[in-house]
Amino acid sequence: MDQRISSLFLSQVLVLALVFRFSCALTPDGMALLELKEGFNGTNWMLKSWRAKDPNPCGWAGVTCHFPDLRVRSINLPYMQLGGIISPSIGKLTRLHRLALHQNSLHGPIPVEIKNCTELRALYLRANYLQGSIPPEFGELKHLTILDLSSNLLGGTIPPSIGQLMQLHFLNLSTNFFSGEIPNVGVLGKFRNSSFVGNLELCGLPVQKLCRGTLGFPAVLPRSGSFPSESSSVIPPTTPGRPSSHFLNGVILGAMSTIGLAIILVLGFLWICLLSRKWKFGQRYAKVDKEVQIVGTKLVTFHGEFPYSSGEMIKKLELLDEEDLVGSGGFGTVYKVVMDDLSAFAIKRIDRNFVGLDELLDRELPILGSIKHINLVNIRGYCRLPSAKLLIHDFMNLGSLDHYLHEYLQTGRATEKSDVYSFGVLLLELVTGKRPTDPSFVRRGLNIVGWMNTLTEENSKLEDILDLDCGTVEVEAMEAILDIAAMCTNANPDERPTMFRVLQMLEEELMSPCLSHFYEPHLNI
Repeated sequence: MDQRISSLFLSQVLVLALVFRFSCALTPDGMALLELKEGFNGTNWMLKSWRAKDPNPCGWAGVTCHFPDLRVRSINLPYMQLGGIISPSIGKLTRLHRLALHQNSLHGPIPVEIKNCTELRALYLRANYLQGSIPPEFGELKHLTILDLSSNLLGGTIPPSIGQLMQLHFLNLSTNFFSGEIPNVGVLGKFRNSSFVGNLELCGLPVQKLCRGTLGFPAVLPRSGSFPSESSSVIPPTTPGRPSSHFLNGVILGAMSTIGLAIILVLGFLWICLLSRKWKFGQRYAKVDKEVQIVGTKLVTFHGEFPYSSGEMIKKLELLDEEDLVGSGGFGTVYKVVMDDLSAFAIKRIDRNFVGLDELLDRELPILGSIKHINLVNIRGYCRLPSAKLLIHDFMNLGSLDHYLHEYLQTGRATEKSDVYSFGVLLLELVTGKRPTDPSFVRRGLNIVGWMNTLTEENSKLEDILDLDCGTVEVEAMEAILDIAAMCTNANPDERPTMFRVLQMLEEELMSPCLSHFYEPHLNI
């Protein structure tokens, strides 16, 4: 009897142990996140809070969950220095609404398995090193409203399936290597140049660039059975007022012969012009030690030996036309020059001329040429001609800073409301003593504005917000500044105050008397 009771007790303990074990085991979404973490090679220390011993991932850095089922709702890991790849295990998070992995160092392709995240609303993957193409399966993410893949190494064509995302209202594919025509289907037709800028091989209406079509026109030739055979005894009747097939054949052959003759004449004329230009061009040079040079020409190079002679460079410059013009400024125009070995250079022709310019170039340019920096265009040298002064730069494929500062202003990104937002961020920096991307909250996937919103929702005390170096401060003044900063950083730009109103609020809340009280009403100030 005692042995039977003992066996029953042991079995109950075993069952309870198994129940406890399985109740404490990590959820399937948590296991998928650990597989995702494994893909971030060498950067796992940034995710040390992701532990297999936890019952669920809802307390992990950058992770939020649905309740009460504890399924993963969002992953916010920007600015985390993450490397490696995005694991296909991301597709196991079928309740995921938001995936933010921007401003990291991820590479490899975008996994096709992301199509399984059918509830996905926002996808932020900008500023990484992702490669390959956009999976056409993205068209299955019916709830997607935000798609940001900008500043990566993605290529190929833009899949038409993106146009099926009827909820999509923000699309940014800029600064990649996409090519071909932008599909004008579905919602893709409503996005403009700012969504595609920086993809030099893209064409279509959104980027205002015509796609290359086939030249020529279709020719209609008679079929082999259109004419009667020699053995036929029946001659087909000719309809009055309608030309015979023999006549039409003659017209077609005559037209084709005329077109062919015109093409030959045009090609011959162009050939004669080219020979004449080469002959005139050759007359301007003198042969010296098997190198073509121009009298009065000086070529100075920096950063090692320049692999081209002044004669080779001048020959290329003589062939430049308006199609090679890439920009112009206050001192001259800039052209793109492609050498015989397909190396490209930017040549700036200095149009201004004044006394002592040659001496200035000889003295100052070697100093500029000695400077090398990742953010400065490399000066390869300069060429001084009797008629012009030329600066030789490395050619930058993605365009000029001037160009981008202006697709930035015209797109409305730089507005008065964005200035108000920036001022609000500045106020938060002054009060909290933290940078906009302070590590204390960046690891949580937040910036200073999101951090403040979180503290506000948690009803945190003012002491938890203020900079410790502020010393003794007036509580009312600090609260007023925080209220003004909150208005300035409102997520809706239309609800942000004007800078004039911000000044009024600062005067009313913080300055006594107001600035306007310092002026006499009868003074014309």
